[in-house]
Amino acid sequence: MIRDVEVLVIGGGPAGLCAATAAASLGAKVLVCERDDVPGGQLVKQTHKFFGSEKQYAGDRGIHIGQMLVENAVNDPNIEIWTDSTVLGIYEDGIVTVLVGEKHVKVNPKKIIVATGASEKFLAFPGNDLPGIYGAGAVQTLMNVAGVKPAERVLMVGAGNIGLIVSYQLMQAGVEIAAVLEAGPRIGGYLVHASKIARAGVPILTRHTVKEAYGDGKLEGVIICELDEKWQQIPGTEQDIKCDTLCLAVGLSPLTELCWQAGCEMRFIRELSGHVPLTNENLETTVEGIYAAGDVSGVEEASSAMVEGRLAGYAAAESLGYEVEKAKVLKADAAAELAELRSGPAGERILAGIKKSEALYEEVKGGK
Repeated sequence: MIRDVEVLVIGGGPAGLCAATAAASLGAKVLVCERDDVPGGQLVKQTHKFFGSEKQYAGDRGIHIGQMLVENAVNDPNIEIWTDSTVLGIYEDGIVTVLVGEKHVKVNPKKIIVATGASEKFLAFPGNDLPGIYGAGAVQTLMNVAGVKPAERVLMVGAGNIGLIVSYQLMQAGVEIAAVLEAGPRIGGYLVHASKIARAGVPILTRHTVKEAYGDGKLEGVIICELDEKWQQIPGTEQDIKCDTLCLAVGLSPLTELCWQAGCEMRFIRELSGHVPLTNENLETTVEGIYAAGDVSGVEEASSAMVEGRLAGYAAAESLGYEVEKAKVLKADAAAELAELRSGPAGERILAGIKKSEALYEEVKGGK
């Protein structure tokens, strides 16, 4: 048996939920597949307040934003949500296979919005397989979802927003932060986040990295060292940091396996954090009817992911003939929101990546 749907949204995080409610608001029937047992994505573990404007829930905490997005979707009669549902493949005939619990289901969507998010990157160094070495997302899950104090003394690697925010949340949970390391010459996160932990006496060491980790059956300490301007380790600068946990917040990689399988044209675009599907101004990939929104098309903040989700949702509904004129206006509004979010120095990198993606998209489509 094959389940027919109008719009299939793969991923129930901020981008996916916003895509679903946007498409449904114009009249489209939407199915959301979320592999976890609850929707919300990374928002379910984010206790910090968001920036941006009122439209992006500025001033609200991530956990509360997630709850609002889930409630909006659950209460919409045009939206159905499957949890514990892993999308296994997108095939040439348009059929999508989903593992729902232990049951294998086939779905035949008219439009697909891929909102699978991103996965954490890791670092290669001697001893990186010792128990006590985590990604920042895992630490957040233990602390903010499971209510487990994950460590006594942590060395954080990465001074982007994730590393800085998780460091502060660890301190709130009574965990000591030995230091925050950053390989670059300056922090990558917002100064407001760095200031909170710096005021508490936590050293933020730029141009430093992990040389090796050590311990007898579990992490006991980490040897760190300085880096020169060519990102090479400087002999003689080693320091021994005693800690029971090493937390890695060294970036994210778009989760694009389904885009590859669906035949979307993919390119490595450094500014978008890896291989991403090429998209146009509607976030449609080179495969007609397949859209990509959120971190899967370029790693950004959750605020941008939510707006991208809305844009893709409106575009998908418009392509099905729902409220076409209204959809055009709503798409333009979403595009304007994204431009505002990406204004200023912080958005230069992502804008450069998006321009590359759109230019390559036109090149590929023009050559077909």
